[in-house]
Amino acid sequence: MQHPFLHSVALLQNVRPWGGVACDIAIADGTITAITPPAGPQEGAVDGRGLLALPGLINAHAHVDKSWWGLPWQSYGGEGGIEGRIAYERSRRRELGFPSVQTTAAVLGEFVRHGTTAIRTHVDIDTDIGLEGIASVREAATAYDGAIEVKIVAFPQDGVLRRPGVLDMLADAARAGADHIGGLDPASIDRDPVGQLDAIFSLAAEHGVGIDIHLHDPAELGAFQFDLIIDRTRDLGLTGRVNVAHGFALAQVDPARRRDLLTAMHELDITLTTVAPLRLPQLPLRELDGAEVGFAFGTDGIRDLWSPYGTGDVLSIAWQYARASSIVRDEDLTRVVELATRSAGRFVGRSGHDLSVGARADIVLIDAENVMDALVRTPPRDLVIGGGRVLHAQ
Repeated sequence: MQHPFLHSVALLQNVRPWGGVACDIAIADGTITAITPPAGPQEGAVDGRGLLALPGLINAHAHVDKSWWGLPWQSYGGEGGIEGRIAYERSRRRELGFPSVQTTAAVLGEFVRHGTTAIRTHVDIDTDIGLEGIASVREAATAYDGAIEVKIVAFPQDGVLRRPGVLDMLADAARAGADHIGGLDPASIDRDPVGQLDAIFSLAAEHGVGIDIHLHDPAELGAFQFDLIIDRTRDLGLTGRVNVAHGFALAQVDPARRRDLLTAMHELDITLTTVAPLRLPQLPLRELDGAEVGFAFGTDGIRDLWSPYGTGDVLSIAWQYARASSIVRDEDLTRVVELATRSAGRFVGRSGHDLSVGARADIVLIDAENVMDALVRTPPRDLVIGGGRVLHAQ
């Protein structure tokens, strides 16, 4: 079933790309074909009313398969810590209908309403639900008929080696078309960092997929696992195919250790994603950019059995990162918005993602004076276009 709001746009008039001068944007077959000075009202065109235009937001770290968005309020009742949250989620997910097309569709709707047009989502696999979550996510995304793009990470949320059969399911997911396979805290979850990383890197090399690994472990324990990831990326020829999510350790080790890790990551094109957690030091923007390490934002899970927080707004995560990092200068505020939009294209397999001729027509209009204003106020998204089609309009 096609999404009910989809309709094509051939001409978007009077918008200000990146806060610049007003222009008209012509679109054909989901692609921007021309950007020209305003030509005056034309029949059938969409009037942008002089609003700020940005490329579609990219959510580079999501969990769309397990949110209770749209259901009655769920009070958290589990133990603290990662292990406690994993156990609590597994005790209640079937009761709430996870995974399902309906719950996934509710999350995707919130993402789209906030201007997201492309998503990399982790989808749980384990011996209870198998690959059900992947099937549900694909079906929910199909309703958008290609107007949004969803890349899937097969994610072993309950561990890899400690749960017999999970490695086989990761291989099955890769064979079935998952874009990436995941891992989770090889040291603190599986208590065998070498074993977990050897296993998932071998699978990725064999099946030609990427790796996107959650790494929460702190300080030197986490840095040691970065070393292991770097070694295996190099040894198996997986340059440009590995991402580390969270990666708190990078912000917790001393500057010299961090510099060495970032240098190696740059050489192997190992990227990072963050959800900008407020309780921890943020990954340092200028050091990441200085080392030319790819970096993007994600919402993580929203309203799930781990936490009731989250709205699905990637721009709000960018705001949180900027505020927690004490970023105030215009050029740095603008850079943060770039990380949520055009710089993040690579995380969903795009070589380019911008308001430019030849790019996919993913466009978000916001009532803001400039890019900096859009970040610090995070206003509502007035119009969201994905692949040349209207996904949301105020």
